[in-house]
Amino acid sequence: MSTTSATPVTGTGEPRGRRRRRAASPEVVVEDATGARIASASTLGVFATLRKGVQMSPEIVQGIWVTLLLAVVAALGRIVVPIAVQQTVDTGIMAPGGPDTSRVTLLVGAAALVLVVAGLCSALVNVRLFRSTEAGLASLRVRAFRHVHDLSVLTQSTERRGALVSRVTSDVDTISLFVQWGGIMLLVSVLQIGAATILMAFYSWQLTLLVWACFVPLFLILRPAQKHVNAAYTALRERVGAMLGAISESVVGAETIRAYGVGERTGRRIDAAVESTRTGMVRAQKLVSTVFSSGVLVANLVLAAVVVVGTLLGIDGTITAGKLLAFLFLVQLFTGPVQMATEILNELQNAVAGWRRVLAVVETPIQVVDKGHQGVRSPRGPARVTLEDVRFAYPDGPEVLHGVDLDFPARTSVAVVGATGSGKTTIAKLVTRLMDPTSGAVRLDGVDLRDLSAASLRERVVLVPQEGFLFDGTLAENIAYGVRDPASGAAGETPGQTAARHADRIDAAVAELGLTDWVADLPDGLGSAVGQRGEALSAGERQLVAITRAYLAGADLLVLDEATSAVDPATEVRIARALDSLTAGRSTITIAHRLSTAESADLVVVVDAGHVVEVGPHAELAAAGGVYASMHASWVAQTR
Repeated sequence: MSTTSATPVTGTGEPRGRRRRRAASPEVVVEDATGARIASASTLGVFATLRKGVQMSPEIVQGIWVTLLLAVVAALGRIVVPIAVQQTVDTGIMAPGGPDTSRVTLLVGAAALVLVVAGLCSALVNVRLFRSTEAGLASLRVRAFRHVHDLSVLTQSTERRGALVSRVTSDVDTISLFVQWGGIMLLVSVLQIGAATILMAFYSWQLTLLVWACFVPLFLILRPAQKHVNAAYTALRERVGAMLGAISESVVGAETIRAYGVGERTGRRIDAAVESTRTGMVRAQKLVSTVFSSGVLVANLVLAAVVVVGTLLGIDGTITAGKLLAFLFLVQLFTGPVQMATEILNELQNAVAGWRRVLAVVETPIQVVDKGHQGVRSPRGPARVTLEDVRFAYPDGPEVLHGVDLDFPARTSVAVVGATGSGKTTIAKLVTRLMDPTSGAVRLDGVDLRDLSAASLRERVVLVPQEGFLFDGTLAENIAYGVRDPASGAAGETPGQTAARHADRIDAAVAELGLTDWVADLPDGLGSAVGQRGEALSAGERQLVAITRAYLAGADLLVLDEATSAVDPATEVRIARALDSLTAGRSTITIAHRLSTAESADLVVVVDAGHVVEVGPHAELAAAGGVYASMHASWVAQTR
């Protein structure tokens, strides 16, 4: 391995690279590279939110003009009853020559036929809405979910997992409720109010003015009231997310909670989150009830006023009995949508609040950008890694890597050592491109990782973490996650089907890593259930699964976060034997927590407070009298 002038072997622990550290500049302080945070909600207004939401889910408005036409027919069908009542009374029952039964029958039959057609149109509207909105919201969920996965681990960590999950589940559900029910009902209500107003004016312009005079104050109050409702529902969606985050965290950490006897404390924390959500819900519903009750009160007052004034107009002969009855029906058609519209507008605020939280996720900039097909495809083969003046700072924190320059030749085993917090794990994350450097470049065979396609990078570089995450399923299904097969997961293929298709490869990997006896000791061999998060296996056994996955991946460069300090001797032997088979002939970078790993490595990199202070073979560094020699001497003394 070669190093630049920034990383010579020294005995003082002071790298020359520290003298080259630059003042803050646009190259060094690039907050967008590492500091993106998921906002609690988008700042768009109501209509801008709806417009943006529809742009993201265009399926919602597919065929909307046909749906609108059907909705218009359904709305117009509702005014048939008042017209039929007026005509039946005035020209049928109260006909000049006495009741005209044939006309009454004709009018009633025609009205019934129109109502049937209107009902069918209403049913078709609902079917079309459900179809289009479910397609659109499914697309929104998928887009939001994929965006979450594309976010860097640092960005994801700015939001609690449960709260993040709620954005693509419960928050989308609030949108679904409004779009599928409230949206079309709001439209139908507006059409119905318009049609009712025109017909009311035809029957009696005096009574029509009376109706509108009663409702205008309500409409004036409604707009500012909706702002308060909007704020209440926005706060409520945030509290729901916080509650789900607290609950999911306590479920995942149940074992730790029991072990430390903090169940009561945890319960109080969850109770507080639940109470906060309840309080927010009650406050929002109080506002909704106030607005809705105001509409009911005004509707009742309007009906009473129309009865009184209409009777007086009837006495004066200004309006017929049939027209007055029809007007009363029209008042019901007018006031019903007004009351419903207030409730729908409240649902709209809830939906907008949920939509804003989903949009906040999708609007969060992706820091580790995949160039996809435009990215460079790195050819397979021995992997050489270089770090050129790499600097890195975590969000809202100080710089933790300072001008690191390293060159890892191909097929070299490298051990990175240093105290906790020195920056060695950060180097591993940068080499595997879980994060991008604040400045400088990490290169694979001379190509900046940012220029590589993610697919090509993952083919060549694999991280074996301290404890690989296990999914709920069988051992074989979890191992199969390491298979590089474009067909895996296609057409809804389950993990079990993927494992079955690659059973021979899984068996071969287990055998080649010397794990056949371990698998045979399990209750059902490769078919053994590992439980949620692998709780049925020990920490060491979970590490064996991670190693087997990496073996199946067949990468050119392995980055290992060593984790054998808490395993039993038998498992440690298995892990060591499996790692020997895994790393043979490959480039490896190991975050070494025990110096026995450094002793067996080709080269050792010593990191101290974000600086690479020493690089070289174990024997050379141990004899140099520097930082590594001191660390090694202390470790040897402890192991005696």
